[in-house]
Amino acid sequence: MMTIAQLLHQASARLMAAGIETSRLDARLLLGEVLGLEPQAVFSKPQLEVSAPLRQRFDDLLTRRLAREPMSHLLGRRGFWTLELKVTADTLDPRPDTETVIEAVLDGLAERGRPRRVLDLGTGTGCILLALLSELGFATGLGVDKSPAALDVARHNAHSLGLAGRASFQLGDWGAGLDERFDIIVSNPPYIPDGEIDGLEPEVAVFEPRLALAGGPDGLDCYRLLAPHMARLLSPGGVVVLEVGMGQAGDVAALLADAGLTPAGVRRDLGGVERCVVAVS
Repeated sequence: MMTIAQLLHQASARLMAAGIETSRLDARLLLGEVLGLEPQAVFSKPQLEVSAPLRQRFDDLLTRRLAREPMSHLLGRRGFWTLELKVTADTLDPRPDTETVIEAVLDGLAERGRPRRVLDLGTGTGCILLALLSELGFATGLGVDKSPAALDVARHNAHSLGLAGRASFQLGDWGAGLDERFDIIVSNPPYIPDGEIDGLEPEVAVFEPRLALAGGPDGLDCYRLLAPHMARLLSPGGVVVLEVGMGQAGDVAALLADAGLTPAGVRRDLGGVERCVVAVS
């Protein structure tokens, strides 16, 4: 038999040797998952002995993490904003940078207590739409994605969060076929230049769906497609918030302006990167 303390020590060392910077945290999260314990509770029982079947399950998860499979895939979930979301290999892993989109939308609203329609183009897990609906109690929203598997995940998340009554999802190619007007339009489209994807960390390059990453030769292809749809679908007085990659804010603002929208600022993420472009009708 081995104890929790021994397993954590060995696992952390293996993860650190593989170059995984979050080795101690990852080991604790994986062992907590196997043992059915909250991560903080793992530390409180260092001498608890772990049975052979549970050790094998832990080692299986550890092997997958050593191959750089994302933690969200191993755990099947990811925290985003104030929500816990289901995540699969069919969806982009929600990241803290994307919370900047939520902040930009909420900070731009004069008041939150009136009905609004929200459109999320390329919804993936539904993270942006569902986070906004959780904050805007009178809002309803539509998430569009071209991946049926991603839409299944988004619907699951809406149900698990009690938001299914205010969120709907449909298969589509950006705004094509839509004719409704929306007060808030958001999107985190693929924006990585095609030639840079293979150079990213393996968690992204190998395990994230390429459909959710590849933005064309210069990373701006999706914005060129999105801008006319957003201008057409935005209600008078409405707001658009787009997540962008490093160094893309100026180009994306220009594309929105060319489509007839008025750029209204850029928001930086916690790392100081210009992460969101805001535009109004």
